[in-house]
Amino acid sequence: MNIVINQKYAYLRDWIEKIPSFFEEGGLIVHNRRNCIKVFSPEGGLEVNVKKFHKPHPLNRIIYTFFRKSKAYRSYHNTIRLAEKGFDTAEAVAFIELRVNGLLSESYFISLHYRDMKEIRACYFGPLTGNEPLIDAFARYSASLHDAGIYHLDYSPGNILIRQDAGQYMFVMVDVNRMKFRPVGFRSGCRNFARLFGDDDIYRHLAVAYSQSREKSADKADAIRLVMRYKNRFLRIKKWKNNLRGHFRSSSISLS
Repeated sequence: MNIVINQKYAYLRDWIEKIPSFFEEGGLIVHNRRNCIKVFSPEGGLEVNVKKFHKPHPLNRIIYTFFRKSKAYRSYHNTIRLAEKGFDTAEAVAFIELRVNGLLSESYFISLHYRDMKEIRACYFGPLTGNEPLIDAFARYSASLHDAGIYHLDYSPGNILIRQDAGQYMFVMVDVNRMKFRPVGFRSGCRNFARLFGDDDIYRHLAVAYSQSREKSADKADAIRLVMRYKNRFLRIKKWKNNLRGHFRSSSISLS
């Protein structure tokens, strides 16, 4: 078992080492799809999220053992890097990797639990009218990420948390194992919004606000064109994949 612990939380080592033995039975589930996230209270009123990643299939077990860092490893180190760059994020506590016969079998990422925040998906359904301050704030936040060379590869509604504090919108990224730290051009920045919103008016407003935040000389019409192009391309590919999955499901049913 490989365990790396943030020195700030070294006093939790005994508890952290036992996580694989009690994870299935304990904790409060807050997310349970491909990966499972539970909230635990180890001691002193501290609340932490423990994310157990889906067990990789045999080929990925080899890849994550010898050729690529595990999702837990990347989550931990990307979280630390975000904090170093000045962005609010769920503080990294530790990560765990378990191996069977020398190959990665299970992995866990432990971080502090955020209270009073909700996914941005709870805000973005509906008309633009009345949501302009939120979209403007989100555009500025996204521009600051991109100016800092941060590119979330899964910049989607479930991976961005939001709260309003004293009239100000605060944003936090989660599920950060898929990130790039590199210069982000204007075109790449526009592509980053592809999987976020449903309403075209919101997209157009976001494109203008983002271009103003990112580079003052950016053409607003060009920003709208780029954002809408990448959004529509994403929807076409998503529809094609869904149709393909439906076709295979139908074929398997008819064969049985």
